[in-house]
Amino acid sequence: MNPHLLTRMQELRDLSGLVGLASWDQETYLPRKAEALRASQLATIQGLYHERLVDPRVGDWLDAARPEGRDEVAMVRVFRHERERALKVPGALVKALAEAQSKGLSAWREARAHRDYARFEPALRALLALRREQADAWGHGGERYDALLEGFEPGMRVARLSPVLTALRQKLTPLVQAIEARAPPRRLFEGKTFDPEAQWAFTLELLDAMGFDSEAGRQDRSTHPFTGGTGPTDVRLTTRLFPELPLSSVFSTIHEGGHGLYEQGFDAAHARTPLAQAPSMGLHESQSRLWENIVGRSRGFWQHFYPRYQRRFSAQLDGVPLDDFLREVNRVERSFIRVEADEVTYNLHIVLRYELELRLLRGALDPKDLSDAWNEQTKALLGLTVSHPGEGVLQDIHWAWGEFGYFPTYALGNLYSASLWRALRAALPDVDDAVAAGDLAPVRGWLRAHVHRHGFLDDAETVVRNATGAGLTDEDFISYLQVKYAALYGI
Repeated sequence: MNPHLLTRMQELRDLSGLVGLASWDQETYLPRKAEALRASQLATIQGLYHERLVDPRVGDWLDAARPEGRDEVAMVRVFRHERERALKVPGALVKALAEAQSKGLSAWREARAHRDYARFEPALRALLALRREQADAWGHGGERYDALLEGFEPGMRVARLSPVLTALRQKLTPLVQAIEARAPPRRLFEGKTFDPEAQWAFTLELLDAMGFDSEAGRQDRSTHPFTGGTGPTDVRLTTRLFPELPLSSVFSTIHEGGHGLYEQGFDAAHARTPLAQAPSMGLHESQSRLWENIVGRSRGFWQHFYPRYQRRFSAQLDGVPLDDFLREVNRVERSFIRVEADEVTYNLHIVLRYELELRLLRGALDPKDLSDAWNEQTKALLGLTVSHPGEGVLQDIHWAWGEFGYFPTYALGNLYSASLWRALRAALPDVDDAVAAGDLAPVRGWLRAHVHRHGFLDDAETVVRNATGAGLTDEDFISYLQVKYAALYGI
């Protein structure tokens, strides 16, 4: 490997890490009056990243590269793909996007606080225009969304994705209806409050049990839970705490902990190279969704952790049996908020966002009409009437960042997670007993060996196929839901 090429790869990973750190700080500790300054700082760093990536000398180094071994071949392939896309985007557009993202985040926060979409719409309009421009610069076959989707899920296209999401919608709707026909579980938390600091302490206990290395990362609080940081030895997680919604912090932490374990699990030999990253956000989301739902909502998990949870909240949970708590944890009901949605209805939230994004990118939906369109889709897909933008169009942070094309990766992550769990249980027949004993190391170890350490050596579907014997399919996911909820609801 040309030493100049390797050094440049490492420099770019360092700059990317600084962007991640500045963005994490922007969501956690940044003073409000520093928002404009942070927008300029991020624009500068991302501008430098772009300039160093498209430097003509990098092209010469790549042309002269003679990679040896699987790692170097993959490293050059991934880096070349990133550079080829970057060459098509003017530096001025990169900086404009960075500034628009910071302004969009600030406008979203204000609009969300006031439940007023009109305060966010101009910023969203600007971001949408820039993303369209970026998609056109990258090039596409008439579907701008494909160009943006490539940045999150390489190789995925609307032509393949739409049938996948349509099939999910068709299979999930009757399952939701069957569950709704059964008597709903009683509400355990209604009228009760749970001390946020006690919640916080329990989330740290969960992270420790999962094997998250607190000396190589940390957890903080934010409006919208996320995972960031600078690299495998500096992984930043956030969660959020509500006194009346105690499970929100639990599952936000487990979800982000799944992301964090992936980030901490990359092969040390790939540090500061293009291989120290997930090959797609769908695969990244498979890790968070597997931990949050398949492990974190299982009977075995709570057989071990419920007594500990009860002790922390004895006044609220005294006398509540495990079976009742499990039904609450796995309550299925149509709801407004995606991040609080159960695993059966969750993908319907993704379908809603995906369809709106497609219309926005195609020019079939004007940003000024987005909130109304959201409300209409919520009624059509979930049978709910939105009362204010906070529980509607303003609930997610993604569009404040201009991240059009990201939402479908959550659905793909759900599908991948179920396939990986099927393979994991086949390889480790005693894993359910281990989880019930509070030993989560076998789960982490299998995922580390079959997913984490591979980084970007292969594309996401290849990683899943090597681990499970099959590529993208909804069969494992639908089967998992049917078996689990038949037992819980007697359907």
